[in-house]
Amino acid sequence: MSSHIQRADLLIEALPYIQDFRGYTMVIKYGGSAMDDSSLVVSVLRDIVFLEAVGINPVVVHGGGKKISARMQEAGLKPTFVEGLRITDQQSVNLVDDVLNNTVNPGIVDEINRLGGRARSIVGQEVFRARKAPKVHIGDDEFDLGFVGELEGCKLRSVVDAVRDEVVPVISPLGKDEEGVTYNVNADLAASEAAVALGADKLIYLSDVNGVLRDPEDPESRIPTIKVSEIAELKEQGVISGGMIPKLESCASAIGMGIKKVHLIDGRIPHALLLELFTNQGIGTEIIPA
Repeated sequence: MSSHIQRADLLIEALPYIQDFRGYTMVIKYGGSAMDDSSLVVSVLRDIVFLEAVGINPVVVHGGGKKISARMQEAGLKPTFVEGLRITDQQSVNLVDDVLNNTVNPGIVDEINRLGGRARSIVGQEVFRARKAPKVHIGDDEFDLGFVGELEGCKLRSVVDAVRDEVVPVISPLGKDEEGVTYNVNADLAASEAAVALGADKLIYLSDVNGVLRDPEDPESRIPTIKVSEIAELKEQGVISGGMIPKLESCASAIGMGIKKVHLIDGRIPHALLLELFTNQGIGTEIIPA
């Protein structure tokens, strides 16, 4: 009987959050290992179905880097990165387009629908306006990233229509310019751009990052809440370093443009979304205004 009571207590704990978040729009960047482990895929997408069922409007922007790298290797192409950006030639961008829009995206949509939700596939080129990214300079070396794009804005009609129809829009991280040229864009930045343009209530980064840790070697040192005003000091202390720096700067930028709260959670934890959003303790790091 005690186990049944504990389950009921969890539902009661979740109730005020469900009531508060009803009608919220939440943009979820879905990437990392949570996209590659079949059991985690079901866990994440079932959480998204749950959000939809309780009156929340989830909008998904997905990654797909590992699948892209695997397909490139199959095609005899060597993935090359400069400062975390994939150098993308014409053959590669065609492959990226195919993997994201014809494999990853419809796979997510099909699984959400199989789990009882309603989802709609939206190719990123319908949403994101992009231009060719500038060359990268490292020391005396200069690198042309090819068909890697910088975001210039969003066209949201298809996304807004899906949300209005109570359907989960699932968007690939690709953009195009005024001439119709397709560019590979960073999925984190695409999610942030979409969240700001939609006026979303929350932006959630679901990846392989267990929030922000004071000690990278100690998973128990997670910082549950960070104010934007604290980010600079944490960088000086070395708490925020490496690839976490641009992610936190992206969070600060999103909040500066009106997003109420940004969450960094580890998608490798089963039901990470529900645990972060509907429990008192949460399991990630939330970034809030100063």
